[in-house]
Amino acid sequence: MPLGTPLLPELLLLAAGVVLLYGGAELLVKGAADLALGYGLRASTVGVTVVAFATTAPELFVSILGAVTVSTDIGLGAIVGSNVANIGLVLGVSALIRPLDVSETVFERQVPFMVLAAVLLVALGWDGRLGAVDGVVLLAALAAFTYVVIRRVQQTQSEISEVEREGMPDAGAAEAAYVLAGLVTLLVGSRWLITGGESLLAAFGFSDLFIGLTVLALGTSLPELAASVVAAVRGEASFSVGNVVGSNIYNVLAVIGLLALVTPVGVAPGVRAFEFPMLLAFTALAVGVMWWRKRVTRLDGAVLVAAYVGFVYLLLP
Repeated sequence: MPLGTPLLPELLLLAAGVVLLYGGAELLVKGAADLALGYGLRASTVGVTVVAFATTAPELFVSILGAVTVSTDIGLGAIVGSNVANIGLVLGVSALIRPLDVSETVFERQVPFMVLAAVLLVALGWDGRLGAVDGVVLLAALAAFTYVVIRRVQQTQSEISEVEREGMPDAGAAEAAYVLAGLVTLLVGSRWLITGGESLLAAFGFSDLFIGLTVLALGTSLPELAASVVAAVRGEASFSVGNVVGSNIYNVLAVIGLLALVTPVGVAPGVRAFEFPMLLAFTALAVGVMWWRKRVTRLDGAVLVAAYVGFVYLLLP
């Protein structure tokens, strides 16, 4: 079907949705990061928790709204595709800009939960369905992750010196307003992205799963990409790595967990045959790269980006 006038509204809606997602995430990240730092959290902790959760908001909105209004394939595809994009594209591009050191805390305490999340998703969805019980299991794992993070925060609070505390930003109404404005913008942008992306690709005969795995996954990964690239440019390697690890954890445990509670999610045989193995492969690749040198080099980044390009190519019908 040629790109003509009838598809112009969908193109504009898709573009506007991506812009709003990006802008909303920027507001949310700024507000959430300042609030967290104002309460004495270190940059690496902020990256793997507050900012990671904030940049997961697009996936949450797209998955829940997409499942309720269009198809659960949209939600599942957006999460699997987003996690692959976070590893291949976000981590890869960030490492190409500047090699990323992997902190011991992130590797030993957070990376295992990223692996657990991927394994749980595949194991629970292998019977072809993610139901309410599966959602509870995923949310229970999220609770365990949250407990580990809180314990770590409590342990590090006493290590922060008075000089460091004086340099931390004040947390007040302005930061809270940024968070609220970011959430509202994300909600509107998500809705537009779903409508525009689904209508455009459906017009060309693409499946809901393909739409979720590509356009929507890439669109909702823009906040992670923006936050991690900026962090890499500024030399905050732990922030970049933590953002990717934390986002992949929240994507599965929080978003799919909530989605499965809202409505049963069907898992097609094709997903179990290709997308699930690819998710596990990319997760294993990320762990291997981090473990080998406790550093993600530019060469590693090039390999990750090339792997992601190959993934998208294999998705093409």
